[in-house]
Amino acid sequence: MATSNLHRRSHSGGGDVVRVPTFVKEPVLPRPKTMLDKVRNIGIMAHVDAGKTTTTERILYYSGTKHKVGDVDDGDTTTDFDPLERQKGITINSAAVSIDWADRDHQPVSINIIDTPGHVDFTAEVERSLRVLDGAVGVFCAKGGVEVQSETVWRQATKYKVPRLAYVNKLDRMGADFWACVEQMKTKLFANPVVVTIPAGQDNALEGIIDLIQMKLITRDMTDKTNRMFFTTDVPEKYIKEATARREQMLDGVSAASSEITDLLLDGKPVPDALIRKALRTGTLDGTFTPVHCGSSKLFHGVQHLLDLVVDCLPSPLDRPPVDGVHPKTKEILHRRPDPAEPMSALAFKTVAEVNGDLVYVRVYSGEMKPGETYTNTTNGKKERIARFYRMMGDKRIALDKAGPGDIVAAMGLSETFTGNTLCDPDKPIALEAIQFPKPVVAQALTFSKTLDSGKVGEALNRLVRDDPTLKTHTDEETKDTIISGMGELHLEISIEKLKRAVGVPQENTNMVTLGKPRVAYRQSLARSVDFEYKFQKQTGGRGKFAVIVVKYSPLTPDQIQEKIQEIEELNDPKIKPDPNNVYFVNSISQGTIDKQYIPSVEEGLRDEAKKGYKYPFPFVDLEFDLHFGKMHDVDSSQDAFYLCAREAFREAQERAGIQLLEPIMKVVVVSPKDYQGQITGNISSKRGIIEETSEDKGIAQVMAKIPLSNLFGYTNDLRSATKGQASFSMEFSHYAPVSVELADIPKKDEKKK
Repeated sequence: MATSNLHRRSHSGGGDVVRVPTFVKEPVLPRPKTMLDKVRNIGIMAHVDAGKTTTTERILYYSGTKHKVGDVDDGDTTTDFDPLERQKGITINSAAVSIDWADRDHQPVSINIIDTPGHVDFTAEVERSLRVLDGAVGVFCAKGGVEVQSETVWRQATKYKVPRLAYVNKLDRMGADFWACVEQMKTKLFANPVVVTIPAGQDNALEGIIDLIQMKLITRDMTDKTNRMFFTTDVPEKYIKEATARREQMLDGVSAASSEITDLLLDGKPVPDALIRKALRTGTLDGTFTPVHCGSSKLFHGVQHLLDLVVDCLPSPLDRPPVDGVHPKTKEILHRRPDPAEPMSALAFKTVAEVNGDLVYVRVYSGEMKPGETYTNTTNGKKERIARFYRMMGDKRIALDKAGPGDIVAAMGLSETFTGNTLCDPDKPIALEAIQFPKPVVAQALTFSKTLDSGKVGEALNRLVRDDPTLKTHTDEETKDTIISGMGELHLEISIEKLKRAVGVPQENTNMVTLGKPRVAYRQSLARSVDFEYKFQKQTGGRGKFAVIVVKYSPLTPDQIQEKIQEIEELNDPKIKPDPNNVYFVNSISQGTIDKQYIPSVEEGLRDEAKKGYKYPFPFVDLEFDLHFGKMHDVDSSQDAFYLCAREAFREAQERAGIQLLEPIMKVVVVSPKDYQGQITGNISSKRGIIEETSEDKGIAQVMAKIPLSNLFGYTNDLRSATKGQASFSMEFSHYAPVSVELADIPKKDEKKK
């Protein structure tokens, strides 16, 4: 562990080497200027309860940023500072902290860490964090292995091409199995793990960890009440055989990123530690493999070693490719390098409403951002003046006089800048790619007591929706109810608790703000392809409206959708992205049967009509509109006429083709004692679920299934009663699948009006 706040001394009883971290009373403020290659922006991500927040707490403690270690169970952690997080014992919001560490040459390194939620309902927090981070640490539970949300966040990191480390935590847990977890990384994550540390014992026999690079055993001094003193000794005889074999596997793995190591291995020569670390960094940055480290954050094993690996293997802003964007007017493709001399560009990735104004989290990609300066928001065209900005330490903040490339700061004074917006130099405008978020899958009616100020409630609700891109609200046209949509029941429950806090309703009061029965966010597509001509003609006293279009309306199969996405990706054009609903428009018009100026109006009309069905009030997905013929009139044709023609034509298409309703299917994993496996599988079958995989290990059964979301409301209570409270489950969105109208939970019109 090469850190500037660690020194080495001989153990008085013999030749063993002891590392004794000195106690850093306060972080140095202001910080010395850190070179850009000495900056790390990382996220800590995992399944719920894998130990992310505890790991962050230990990191803060060892870096000298915090004097007393916080604990999730005690509700006094730095990153889970929201009262709701402390009440429920889970991370809900992504929280940013900054620490100082050092590299192996004792040069200072600044590490910005974002602790992200592990619950699937708060996946947006992970999504927006990964968009602005350079590297990530995936934390896994040695007992639970690679769990559902672990797979989700891993895929999210892959989407943004974020280099990663894997940290297998909780080696002290009863039933811990480090190597089973490593194997699951291969089978479930399709990762190529290279193990760099292995456990010395597991479960209640855990002694410490073995560093395979140095071939040393690292153990805690159990007499040290500060948990800062560690012994570094030669690997004991009882572990030497396994450690030697695992080191050979590690060298074989890292040789994929280093021809020098390959040559040394072929020649039977020793491989220097520095060369191993160099290869580890190369392979991590280019995605050849993922280094795997182990420990127990709760018992302080492996945390400092993890920080050393973050510095050794994860990228600085200089190691990442230049950020791409487009000129907001000309749409010319532009690039910004992480250089203070470049024009300023930054992306807002999170907005938090506060009493004194919004706090906007910003990642600076190029140039320098300074308080009091005015920048252009190219997303909405507004000018914004930044009053001040801070480096965040959970709920504490440190004022800064400037922020450069790679910095993640929280800015005050921005009234028109929200999640996904770009801020830049007014003279050198650029629009960075916005963050794409998943669509809500659950909706519930929201009702308020008449004694509440409706204006205040509406304002608070608007702020909630603005700050959380996966939360949506609308008013039901028939019942006039306020409908709130989100990623799951817990997501909506937490959102309502935040709303109650914002309008001054006590949390224990359950009558002032209530949620109705959950509703499923269905989608729809056409049942079959139809191809026909549609004529739109209206004649009034003056100029009339005339348009004729011939469109083929086709539902797309998963293979066809994948082909279209691949075609778009091969174009490598930042301006062209796959449609989030997989609705595509093809212009096959030839020989000028319709003027070019009318084509965009046809596409706009079709897309607008696809936002909400004619028969069912759900968005259309997985569709292709192929415009291949049409007619126009020299006088009566107009853009408006073709727009209206397209809308009416698609309504007709829905009648002719018929509707295929689609329901959200969830991937569900249930873990319980094996005695209850029969009850669980039977219960899943009764919910129209399909069991995909069952497994059993050490008396614990795991059932993986796909179940319609509509049948999962209240599943926690069902599971509790079936297993006497001994089972747990997790779920994440999998896909949309066809469902009959009879099985779909669609409110009848007469029910709506009651």
